[in-house]
Order: sequence, then C-alpha cells, then structure tokens
Amino acid sequence: MKTFDEILPTIADVFREMAEDVERLGPVVINRDLHGRVRLVLEERVRGDGESGPCGRLSERLAEVLAPHAFEAEDMVLFEPSLEAVTRGAPSFPLEGFAGVTVVDRLATEGDWSSIAEVSPGAPRLVFFSVKGGVGRSTALAVAAWSLARSGRRVLVFDLDLEAPGLSSALLPAERRPAFGIVDWLAEDLVGNGEPLIEAMTAKSDLCRDGDILVVPAHGRDPGEYPAKLGRAWMGRIAADGSREPWPERLKGLIGALERRWRPDVILVDSRAGIDEVASACVSGLGAKAVLLFAFDSDQTWEGYGILFRHWNRTGVARAIRERLHLVGAMIPETDGARYVAGLCQRAWDLFTETLYDEVPPGEPAGDLFSFDESDETAPHFPWPIRWHRGFAALQSLHERFASVDGDEVRALFGPFLEGVESCVAEEDSRR
Repeated sequence: MKTFDEILPTIADVFREMAEDVERLGPVVINRDLHGRVRLVLEERVRGDGESGPCGRLSERLAEVLAPHAFEAEDMVLFEPSLEAVTRGAPSFPLEGFAGVTVVDRLATEGDWSSIAEVSPGAPRLVFFSVKGGVGRSTALAVAAWSLARSGRRVLVFDLDLEAPGLSSALLPAERRPAFGIVDWLAEDLVGNGEPLIEAMTAKSDLCRDGDILVVPAHGRDPGEYPAKLGRAWMGRIAADGSREPWPERLKGLIGALERRWRPDVILVDSRAGIDEVASACVSGLGAKAVLLFAFDSDQTWEGYGILFRHWNRTGVARAIRERLHLVGAMIPETDGARYVAGLCQRAWDLFTETLYDEVPPGEPAGDLFSFDESDETAPHFPWPIRWHRGFAALQSLHERFASVDGDEVRALFGPFLEGVESCVAEEDSRR
C-alpha cells in the first residue's frame, strides 16, 4: 500500500526503471486528481503502441505499485492532441530529474504555491505574511504604512486577512470607513457588478498629512451578510464567452484596477496567516516585490516555514521567490532580547541553508551562488527585529495610539524593520 507522500517518489522510481519506454512516449503529464489518484496523459500520436508496447507496460507497472493511488491499468492513460491544454490553469511543476515530465495537481482549492508570478511592473507590492497568527503582522503593516506616508508617499493598503479582518480599525476610525470592501467586490464581480464599487471601497486615513494612506478594507462600513459573501469570495467567475477566471486572477484584477485608479507609490498587502489559498494568492500570485515573513522563535514557526520552503524546492520555484523573502523577528521580548534575536537568527539560517540557499563546497567562495553567512545582515534569513510593546500590542487601540505617537518611540521599537521596508521601496523609487 502506498500513501499520498509516496506517489511521486514511486513514479520517479518506475520512470528510472523504465527510462527507455518513458523516452519513447515523449512528453508525459502526470495528472493527480482531486482524490489523489494518478493517470498519465500522453500525446495522441502514441495511442497505437498497443498493450505490449511502452504505454501498456508503463500502465501495468504504475497500477501495480501505486495502489490505491492509481487507476486500473486499462484506465491509466488518457490521450490528448495538446498537452498544453491539459496543464493550462492548474498547478503544475516538473517531476524532478525528468525532462519533459510534468505533474499537474487538481486541487479542491484554487491556491497555487507551485507557481510564482513575476514582480509587478507598477508600484512595489510588499506582502506581510506569517504561518502562525498573533505575531503582530497587521500592527507592523499599519506602522509601515504610517512611516512610508510620513516620507511623502502615497500608500495603498489591502486588508486581505478576509477571515479575520481588522487592519482597517488601526488606520481608520469607524466613521471614515468606505461603503464597500474586498469581499463585497468579490461577491459582486461574480455577476458582473464589480466595477461600480471601485470608487467606493477606498478611504483615506487621517493619520498622516505628509503623504496618503489609502485603505481597502476586507468589508465595508456595514459588513452586511459577510459570512454569506465570504463563502462566495473564492469562486471563479464565468465570463460571457464561457471562459473561467479563477478567484486569484479576479483578486489580481481588483488590485490592478485600484492601482490604476489611485496611482500609489507602494502597495502593502496584509495576507491571511497559514498555508491556505488566500495566502498563496498573496504570496505567490500578486507579483510581490518583497514577502515579509513574520516569525517567533518556536518549533511551530520553523516547521511551518520548512513545509513551505521544501514545497518550493520540490516544485522548482524556490529560485523565483527566495530573493524576495525577508524574515521579520516579531515581538522581540523586552528582557534578554539580544540573546532571543541571536537564537532566532541561528534557526532561520539553519532552515534557509537547508532549503533555499545554494550549497557552497567547503573552502570555496560563494561567488554567484545564492548563499549567505549566518551573520550577514543583508541576507533574507537575518531578522529585522520588532520589539514588543504593550502600547502597540492591540489593533483595537492603535488608531488612537497613532494620533499622538512619538516618532522616536516608533523608531526605537520598529527601527530596523522600518529601515528594511524603506530599502525595498527606495530601491524601486530609484528605478522609476
């Protein structure tokens, strides 16, 4: 009996064992369906090789060794005139070690951690992400928006923590919130009614006069039937021509429309915590310039990021995302903070070295390899620390806090983090 985690390693073993047959069949798509059962999809031209040919032999062998995660031999192979059409719109990645072999995963959700969108050519997009909640991620985003706006920038903020909204309360008093939010638009867009909401889903914060903080909340001033709308937010939209637009593409379209409308200098996105489909759309699908990974020094944190990093390695997209990652040391304790940061840095370096950094042979310089010393402050693993402080610990009171905030106090608590955010944005400023 095989379990789910053994599917791909077992297929790889069979393909190595039957390498000549695999090569004769040409491009191969391994289709893993919603139940985790495997079929092969081959080009129509090889249909007639017969039961005793490479197609038949491969089918028999896979049906034998993959059960229960495979179809019977006679149903193992599908033939299509175009394999490109089979892979279009579905998470896919190459089977490691085999040229011309692609794995297609049919998932119950439309999140896709296996492909990374190219960096958006417009305003730099910074995504704030954590694998665990309660790390001060939304508070840090609010502080970053305030700091960037004080330097004269126009900052567009998206609250995409749709299942636990609250960021807008830190930046907007209740009376300034807009009529609609992201979930309202996602629900209306399903019936072609999204465009009229664009002008009424953004509100300007009153916390900064030097620049602008424009907030796009999860929901409008009156949440209305929020659970019912949220339950429809993840649906794909059927266009007039019958084509289907997955919900992550709809979200990307919304952000693009609001960017064109407001012409921001920088876009900040508060992602849902965890390895779910909302987070995958934010981290891998929006063309982020930088993804800020918030971390406690805990086993749960490193286990979660380890799962994600290894998946990026396995699906061949680690190189496309690793240069955009920056670790944030969340809520550094007031006592013994230096030792805590050192431990956080050590464990981060261990994980990044194991999963994302290039291996450097002993005694050789790194050269063009993507690898860093543990103490390299420019490295993705080196944490930008944020000190814990009671006055910034709760979003509910943050708007009042900002109204009379002392800039020196903010720098004392968030200084290295804000310098890191500034470096991401300033680099783009110099290119525009």
